[in-house]
Amino acid sequence: MTALAALLGAVTGLGLALAMAALLAPSASVPPPRRAALTQQQLIRMAVALAAAVLVGAVTRWPVGALLSALAVYALPVALGGDRGARQALARTEAVATWAEMLRDNLSAATGLEQTIVLTAPYVPEAIRPQVADLAAAVRLGQRLPAALDVLRERIDDRTGRLVVRALSQASQRQSRQLAELLTELAGRARSRASLRLRIAPGHARIRTNARIIVGFTLAMAAGLALARPAFLAPYDDALGQLVLLVVGAAFAAGLTGIARLARVGTDERSPR
Repeated sequence: MTALAALLGAVTGLGLALAMAALLAPSASVPPPRRAALTQQQLIRMAVALAAAVLVGAVTRWPVGALLSALAVYALPVALGGDRGARQALARTEAVATWAEMLRDNLSAATGLEQTIVLTAPYVPEAIRPQVADLAAAVRLGQRLPAALDVLRERIDDRTGRLVVRALSQASQRQSRQLAELLTELAGRARSRASLRLRIAPGHARIRTNARIIVGFTLAMAAGLALARPAFLAPYDDALGQLVLLVVGAAFAAGLTGIARLARVGTDERSPR
């Protein structure tokens, strides 16, 4: 009992420390703002997960239950969360198409590719405007365009966007005369991908809704049994019961992982750089 109390106290202290670190850490400590925000969110989720583990461990005295609850609290909001990420990806894809068309239409009017980028930067859609604005600023400060485009290719989180940046990089080094035609083709490809995202979005929403129903029903049933019929869960108190609980939790996690991956089919932005 003393060992369990010490463990719970240590976990509680670590959770509080992580929560304080997440709330008090300055965002300037990590140069990219987006990365700092993600790190802070992860720390907060970790602190909440540890608090859930402490609560479940104190109520059930199940170490495996505490572990599974921590993993669930940490992972489920991401795996079964809303479609905000899908909406952002759609906005990026449409923004890439618009920017490619703007570049194509201004190539003949501008005196060069650098001037075209600088001229279009203020009018780029919001989804990719910060990245393109940084590119234009680097060009104005005298940085070589291929190097600045390499930075943009690492930052832009869109498959077709990276192809657009690669085409611009090649044109800046080889003076390609077919850049306008290539930009037209890439803009059309981005529009097609955006239309595909719109068509598959309802199916993904249904998958996430079904997964939330399954998880909610399972958690409600477990909580109801723990409160109304604790004797029904008594077999999980010994070591063998904890092993069985671990196997059940692993199977449940594998199923949810498959559902989460199914809900992301067609939205993966990874591609060779």
